[in-house]
Amino acid sequence: MGPAPAGEQLRGAAGETEELALEGVSKKATSRKRAKAEPPAEGLLQPVKLSREELYKEPTNEELNRLRETEILFHSSLLRLQVEELLKEVRLSERKKERIDTFLKEVNLRIQRVPSVPETELTDQSWLPAGVRVPLHQVPYTVKGSFRFLPPSQITVVGSYLLGTCIRPDINVDVALTMPREILQDKDGLNQRYFRKRALYLAHLAYHLAQDPFFGSVRFSYTNGCHLKPSLLLRPHGKDERLVTVRLHPCPPVDFFRPCRLLPTKNNVRSAWYRGQSAPESASPEPPTPHYNTWILQDTVLESQMHLLSTVLGSAQGLKDGIALLKVWLRQRELDKGLGGFNGFLISMLVAFLVSKRKIHTTMSGYQVLRSVLQFLATTDLTVNGISLSLSSDPSLPVLADFHQVFPVVFLDSTGRLNLCADVTASTYNQVQHEAQLSMALLDSKADDGFQLLLMTPKPMIRAFDHIVHLRPLSRLQAACHRLKLWPELQDNGGDYVSAALGPLTTILEQGLGARLHLLAHSRPPVPEWDIKEDPPKHKDSGTLTLGLLLRPEGLTSVLDLGPEADQPEAADFRQFWGSRSELRRFQDGAIREAVVWEAASVSEKRLIPQQVVTHLLALHADIPDTCVHYVGGFLDALIQGPKEVSNTGEEALALAVRCYDDLSRLLWGLEGLPLTVSAVQGAHPVLRYTEVFPPTPVRPAYSFHKHLQERASLLPRLDKPCPAYVEPMTVICHLEGSGQWPQDAEAVQRVRAAFQLRLAEVLTQQHRLPCRATATHTDVLKDGFVFRIRVAYQREPQILREVRSPEGMISMRDTPASLRLERDTRQLPLLTSALHGLQQQHPAFSGVARLAKRWVRAQLLGEGFTDESLDLVAAALFLHSEPFTPPSSPQVGFLRFLYLVSTFDWKNNPLIVNLNSELTAEDQVEIRSSFLAARTQLPVMVIITPQDRRSSVWTQDRPSAQILQQLVILAAEALPVLEKQLMDPRGPGDIRCSGHPSTCTMY
Repeated sequence: MGPAPAGEQLRGAAGETEELALEGVSKKATSRKRAKAEPPAEGLLQPVKLSREELYKEPTNEELNRLRETEILFHSSLLRLQVEELLKEVRLSERKKERIDTFLKEVNLRIQRVPSVPETELTDQSWLPAGVRVPLHQVPYTVKGSFRFLPPSQITVVGSYLLGTCIRPDINVDVALTMPREILQDKDGLNQRYFRKRALYLAHLAYHLAQDPFFGSVRFSYTNGCHLKPSLLLRPHGKDERLVTVRLHPCPPVDFFRPCRLLPTKNNVRSAWYRGQSAPESASPEPPTPHYNTWILQDTVLESQMHLLSTVLGSAQGLKDGIALLKVWLRQRELDKGLGGFNGFLISMLVAFLVSKRKIHTTMSGYQVLRSVLQFLATTDLTVNGISLSLSSDPSLPVLADFHQVFPVVFLDSTGRLNLCADVTASTYNQVQHEAQLSMALLDSKADDGFQLLLMTPKPMIRAFDHIVHLRPLSRLQAACHRLKLWPELQDNGGDYVSAALGPLTTILEQGLGARLHLLAHSRPPVPEWDIKEDPPKHKDSGTLTLGLLLRPEGLTSVLDLGPEADQPEAADFRQFWGSRSELRRFQDGAIREAVVWEAASVSEKRLIPQQVVTHLLALHADIPDTCVHYVGGFLDALIQGPKEVSNTGEEALALAVRCYDDLSRLLWGLEGLPLTVSAVQGAHPVLRYTEVFPPTPVRPAYSFHKHLQERASLLPRLDKPCPAYVEPMTVICHLEGSGQWPQDAEAVQRVRAAFQLRLAEVLTQQHRLPCRATATHTDVLKDGFVFRIRVAYQREPQILREVRSPEGMISMRDTPASLRLERDTRQLPLLTSALHGLQQQHPAFSGVARLAKRWVRAQLLGEGFTDESLDLVAAALFLHSEPFTPPSSPQVGFLRFLYLVSTFDWKNNPLIVNLNSELTAEDQVEIRSSFLAARTQLPVMVIITPQDRRSSVWTQDRPSAQILQQLVILAAEALPVLEKQLMDPRGPGDIRCSGHPSTCTMY
């Protein structure tokens, strides 16, 4: 599932013409005078025509070498073309590099001209001009030490720009400013003194650089979201303002801080100073400050890390290409954003580690580097087994176990003292590992659209996770820190209560959701940059903390969380964790156990049990009331609720109808007295595949409103009473066993079928007392308030209808409209209904997704332009071909993916292959795509292929038209961002409105 593969487009654009040209030269001309071909439709791919000499000329040495490289370094020529085109798009051009280099030289000169400032106390900041604010929250304000400004002793460009691994569109160049030793003092590592001096250094620079007209923009920002480490952003003036952003990072001299004082087990923020106490509490030891120490260490190793990466990458273009591809991969999945993101620097260091372990060779292609890194991430859990770039055997160095005690994810640099993944939470790394596993499965499948799905398909959180939880306002997390007693974490994170509370909160929710949860991820929006005249943003102003829940469908609807037996020691922990929701229960096996029972009567309510779990646990353990928890999981459910349904979305009504159909099937199988026995009973109605938007409800007639006709065993509505309710009949196909007595004439077959319809009604009425009404084409049966329309089918009738007799008396076989219609209704539709019924059993969310999709299409007044079956198949594709996602577990996320698929799929140049029951092999799909290209002009505008319909796209033969399909694509493209924005807004959706009954409401 996903956007259309760009393979065919690239093949035509790059000149890979061997396969496509065959069709153009295979048709031999029978005459020199031929009619001129019609121009191709706009946007339709056409085969490239070559002369015979061009087609069969010998390949050059360069072409042979390229083919050999492709075979070794890539798994197909198409993939190589796609990767090369992507790298061209994201790389910097030489012209832009020259302009950036010129800008960097000017930045260097202007920084050196900034005047010095005499020495003052850190708390005496009266020397700062009125036009700039210190980009740091100085809490507590009182701190020892002095500060003076001197121009940097060294200005060094660090980061991906010099390495050649930065990617567009956002080009950032990191510049390290080494502060002179005269500015720093021996104990600046204590109590944020170093960070205060660093912020003052930037403030003085910002004021003077902002006066220079050479710069178009001078603003502050946080380095990777860390509130203790601001950076200064410089942009050129004029038309080059968007060319580059230079980020200035003050740092200490390399050997200024003693490494032993910055180990993860050391404390450098005194509790008495942080809490504003007059004297330290001698009785309690100081808690370690591993994150604080790490942030200082990061500034001391900027240059050494740059040298390491420069040595490893060197002239190995394949490694640089691989890093660029991995950065694209991270960006599409939003994994590199904000504090704790798995950013491009970590990926570069990971490549260096794999090179040092000889798992990556410098001669590898970018694609091979991508595969190797993804394979490592998919199979290595850094939360359990950390890795290190250090080769030192110094016994004074801490071991990996020391880092695992204070950090959730461990990846040490070459010094053995700095954890590169110190800010990466366990949830973020689990998400990275999950995405790597999905990507490796996609690459191993060698699908034609693998590149498109892997590197070109965005995966925003609202579309990747089943349920979304917004916590707002963030100030409530401050109370959560007090409830959870996270004073050491607050002290370590410089008062950032969001970072301090994030880890404990996710741990609590993961434990509470248990078997319902597959993955929990969090997203903190990057803190926006701010003007130098403004105070830095506060923690509560950094947006919303968003949690994504990827759920397991098999455990999602369970209303019972079973705990330990009452006499077990774990029972006390269970009661403490669940609070008042825990209760003792006796079960059928006699066991008395602790248990939590959730209130949920319908399937839609059971899908939202995680909401009850999340709100209860956050209120109990973190003092976060439900008014601050905005749960996005069932906002679209009201759109598929019937007029009288308040708490369910129709799944129960559908299941009731299917059970009634199963009972009728058993009755049909066991009928006696028919000339031929029943060989098969198959449903052929949307209700029986769980995709009817508003399922019929059983209706039992009120006898007082009808007149009873004895002679016809019927009820006639009285004229003076209200009109009886309409009950939509559900079509059922009843196949009879074969027999040589069937006639071979089409009209005679119809008459025999009509006799069977009459006899079927008689037998059902006699043996099971079911009210029946027979016609020549069908028999309507009323059972348990539902009406089933039974159609008797003869398996050879479509073949008889294909017989065409010529004037000479010759009989030929040819498809006719009648034969195609009969085969569709009696063979293909029941098979499709059966397959989608099975899909619903595997993926319970399929029903809701398909019904929401049809509900939306009809709300756009396009329902007449599409068959029910075609929309059901598009919804089925989201579950059968969910890559790069997992199959949806909620109707909401499935509907969003439906809109994305409809709006991005290349309907002109690709068939949508829906591999029901996995009957189509990879070779079958290649053949289908080839046949599609060859016969594109004879096929409908929207082509959907199934295992039973590999060529003709029977469900879209008559509709939609090109205009209707284009209108649907445009509407889906417009609706998707609006709906996603509303669902990601903590205040709740505002553009999803229901007027009147849900059955008549409009989605707009």
